Parts: sequence; C-alpha cells; structure tokens
Amino acid sequence: MRIRRAQAGDMEGINRLLFQVLAVHHEGRPDLFKGNVKKYTDEELAELMADDSRPIFVGVDETSQRVLGYAFCVFQRQRDSNILTDIKTLYIDDLCVEEELRGQHVGRRIYEYVLDFARREGCYNVTLNVWACNRAALRFYENCGLTPQKIGMEKIL
Repeated sequence: MRIRRAQAGDMEGINRLLFQVLAVHHEGRPDLFKGNVKKYTDEELAELMADDSRPIFVGVDETSQRVLGYAFCVFQRQRDSNILTDIKTLYIDDLCVEEELRGQHVGRRIYEYVLDFARREGCYNVTLNVWACNRAALRFYENCGLTPQKIGMEKIL
C-alpha cells in the first residue's frame, strides 16, 4: 500500500468509503445520521482535495491504485484566545478503511502516516472525535495510543 495526498482520480474510491463510514454511524445513531448518504458532494470533495489547510490522504493499492482507506485532516490553531495556548493541531476529521480490509493494519498505517505528516508540519498534537456508538473505532484509536482529551455528553429529550 502507498499513502499519498488524494487526487481527482481517487474520488470514486473515496465516495465508496464515505458511504461505508456513514452507514456505520447511521446504524449506531439513526436518530442523528441519515442513511445511504455521504458527507460531501463531489464538488465539495474536489474543493477539499485542492485545499492545503485540509489535506486528505489516501492509502492505495500500488498496482491498481484502488483506494483502500483515507484520512481527512484539518489544520487548527487557537490564535488570540484568552484561555488557550497558541498551538498548531492537525485534526483528523474522518478516517475510514475499506470494510473488507478492517483489522489488517491499513488504518494503522494511514494513522501513522498522518502522525509523521503532522510532525513535519510542526504540529503540537493530533486530535480527532469518535462517536461512542462506534466501538470498533474507539478500540482502534485506543490501540493507537490516543487518550481522551474531552468528552461530549448528551441528554436526549
């Protein structure tokens, strides 16, 4: 597997995975997530691929160039905050691996690539959010060494 920045030719593969990850969320929280949808339109996805402040990385099969997984990232900074220090963060907005390849270290390799990228870019940390209903993702991130930074809570009325 080769990991690189996403390109226009990766859109079909990324879209396939966007549907898969939303299906996981819809199954876990159908009260919040719609079914059979994806997070971005093709136009929005094309804009994101061109935006250096929101890099998208894909793991692709070296022979077929088939997208095996992705990580959508966003650079964040807390400038001029009265309470937060000015650090550069790379936020992982979404990380997904082809359903049939989960458990085969594809996600771990993409995650490690993102960490190396963040270090090269001078980031202080890498952050992400994970839905509590997605227990497999929660275990994956814990196994990667992530620890809770903050916890979102809710009371459904």
